[in-house]
Amino acid sequence: MSGVAVLDVGKTNVKLSAASRDGAILETVSTANDTRPGPPYRHPDLAGLEEWLFGALAGLARRHAIGAFVACGHGSAGVLVDDGGPVMPMMDYEQEVPAEVNRDYRALAGTVEERGSPILAGAAHLARQLLWLETEWREAFARGRWFLGGPQYWAWRLSGVAATELTYLGAQSQLWDIPAQRYARMVRERRWDRLLPAIQPAWAALGRIRPELTRRHELPEDMQVLCGIHDSSANFYRYQQAGLADLAVVSTGTWIVGLTDRFLPGVISRTSGMTWNADMAGEPLTGMLAMGGREFAAIAGAGPDRPADQRALERLLAAGTMALPSFAFDNGPFPGSAGRGRIVGPAAEGPAERRALALLYVALLTDACLDLMGTAATTVLDGSFVKDPLYPALAAALRPGRETLFSADASGTAAGAALLAAHETRIGPAPVSLETPNALQIPGLDAYRKRWRDLAGGERPEAAMEAQA
Repeated sequence: MSGVAVLDVGKTNVKLSAASRDGAILETVSTANDTRPGPPYRHPDLAGLEEWLFGALAGLARRHAIGAFVACGHGSAGVLVDDGGPVMPMMDYEQEVPAEVNRDYRALAGTVEERGSPILAGAAHLARQLLWLETEWREAFARGRWFLGGPQYWAWRLSGVAATELTYLGAQSQLWDIPAQRYARMVRERRWDRLLPAIQPAWAALGRIRPELTRRHELPEDMQVLCGIHDSSANFYRYQQAGLADLAVVSTGTWIVGLTDRFLPGVISRTSGMTWNADMAGEPLTGMLAMGGREFAAIAGAGPDRPADQRALERLLAAGTMALPSFAFDNGPFPGSAGRGRIVGPAAEGPAERRALALLYVALLTDACLDLMGTAATTVLDGSFVKDPLYPALAAALRPGRETLFSADASGTAAGAALLAAHETRIGPAPVSLETPNALQIPGLDAYRKRWRDLAGGERPEAAMEAQA
């Protein structure tokens, strides 16, 4: 029973994979992460997802020797539960929060150094979700026994054991003071710690799957349920387990998520989008957040999903056409830029040029994020953008003299989570496949980059790095 079932819960889709304990994905099934509009607020359909999960898990267990289950997911999922189940629905993190709750939250949340991230829009932070629940639904809040992060919620549903985990606390929950390695002041002041069960390692086996679930859904009786992990942290863990250090990882998708093991304590208060995260041992990581996928879609518009054309890219550089931040509601590395995205210079003509412009923009955005994250010896790119060979090639060309690699494995998060099952018994590095980007020579790229930085607005990343130095 050496296989691992990995539940990977994203904002729009959910995947369940069978994997080996060295991270090889054997089979994946998926479903949409459906949401309901309310009342009481927009929320994922946990009941529907649970029904799908148990059926899919039983199917995987019939086809693979599954001995462990582990969940991972984005860092904005929290559920208030009693012994029977949720007492309030899980919030959709893009749900708008009432103005008075936002006002109170800003007064309570402390400094950015304690929060570990800027205050993001909507219900992105678990601490703000708790404040809204406590303010608006007092009776339900009083009934709550535990407030569980997304992966730990699924671990609890399967095992009956409640736990809290450090990578999830450290993923912009704003409940955890990452450098001090303790709960944030507002958690202690509002006595929310009563709702947070004991901290367990992500790889900890909380127990076997509950007997009533094994009988009802024909699941293996000896399946161990692991505590679970934040999705980007699982991906970073995969590279750590491969033996890489002095490392920056940039994962691309709806969000560009950057993480590095170079901890930069002096920069977080100076720049927008900068975060601190926690690794598996609770040690601080420096991070960056930018809504790269939505920025890309806003610039590229509708059109065929094919690789960008280098000739179209060269025409845009020669003409001086630039997309400037930010097209999404997020500032990313450029404070005050949210919703102010614009195109300067001659318009991009047709789908090919728009796609090339979008790819150039996200490569420049990646470069700005990496500058803010410091000067790690090795950069690894992964996620949806690396499907286009021009993206890693551009990112490498924008950073000459530095080692840039990429992983074309689209299942890095699930692979990293699967590695947890052998965390305490692994001998030697875990396997990971890394490639070198194609060499790219484009006339005028360096001058274009400098001008883009000048026009991008907000505090330039170079200025923040100089200030820290």
